[in-house]
Amino acid sequence: MKEKFRQKIFFPKKYNFMKKELLVFGAGGALGKGISSVLVKKDYDKIYLFNSSPFSFDADEKAAAIVTCDLTVEENIIKAFENVKPSKDKIFFLFDTVGGYFGGKNISDTDSDDWDKMFGMNLKTSFLIAKHFIKLVKQSAGGSILFTAAYTGVNPEAKKAAYGASKGALIHFVKSLALEGKEFKLSANAIAPFIIDTPANREWMKGGYDSWVKPAEIGELVYGIFSNFHIVTGNIIQLTERFKIE
Repeated sequence: MKEKFRQKIFFPKKYNFMKKELLVFGAGGALGKGISSVLVKKDYDKIYLFNSSPFSFDADEKAAAIVTCDLTVEENIIKAFENVKPSKDKIFFLFDTVGGYFGGKNISDTDSDDWDKMFGMNLKTSFLIAKHFIKLVKQSAGGSILFTAAYTGVNPEAKKAAYGASKGALIHFVKSLALEGKEFKLSANAIAPFIIDTPANREWMKGGYDSWVKPAEIGELVYGIFSNFHIVTGNIIQLTERFKIE
């Protein structure tokens, strides 16, 4: 009884008893692992954890870890989605953490290969994932997709032009997808973190960790967005500094 009451808060009545399946791309990275560790404990019926290399994950039988190849190649995206079966009694949710960072150089010193790499990792992969997720959702009851943008995609910073431009393009893409998705019950949003508390970022920047957003906190935010997917779309949620609640 308690579970049904919770669902009626978040979902329209017709969604109450549908199956909920979650896909996470980049689940083996620091952000992906932190978020997935939260989401596997939520009320999803099946979870697919995609990553470019084998990784260990402590989860129950409802979660499947799947190794993918280069996600800038469409055939590899198609192969990944072959693991997921559409159904009119399912709602699908996808969180995409795939991307990369390049910075520290002025535009005049940036190699074209580095520019292309940023757009491949941060935009093309998201486009291909969204393209084939749309096909899945169209054969199902609906769904929601959430991307990982960046603060600098909204607020430009010096010596981050390639990275910021690729994330800025992703933001435009997300807003366009949100408009198109209304036709087939798909919502699209993105988070735009400033800095996330990961081991790599702690090596790069010393101190100030208490103000950094934690992956597990983002996991709870992701769940909240997905739980309200029918009313939340086209939003870029900027995550700057956290403050401590005593």
